[in-house]
Amino acid sequence: MFAVIRTGGKQYTVAADDVITIEKLEAEAGAAVTFDDVLVLSRGAEGIVVGAPVVADASVSAEVVEQTRGKKVIAFKKRRRQNSKRKRGHRQAFTVVRITDILVGGKALPRPAKAEKSADAAPAEAAPAAAE
Repeated sequence: MFAVIRTGGKQYTVAADDVITIEKLEAEAGAAVTFDDVLVLSRGAEGIVVGAPVVADASVSAEVVEQTRGKKVIAFKKRRRQNSKRKRGHRQAFTVVRITDILVGGKALPRPAKAEKSADAAPAEAAPAAAE
């Protein structure tokens, strides 16, 4: 199950337990947030629901993990032969959120079963090291 949400002027494809970095939200770490702008919703075997512009009665709940800032971007301008230059830096503010549930009509969609790793899937480089 996945959903496409809109926040901060951008669209994100999310599923349960995803951790995404979005534009800054005014919320403390640990706070619960809800995204009501769900543009597309996948309901597994029932198919995909496309909103016009949003899917009715659908929302995505998330938990704020942290407030952070991005890498510094340098804006350097130079006018040659004019003895003129300007250097400015900028760090964009971001919010890291963990998607907890995709809700339809107030009820959470079932999460898909996770495939368990078998013992046969050992790393390939481990076998030659043991042979030496």
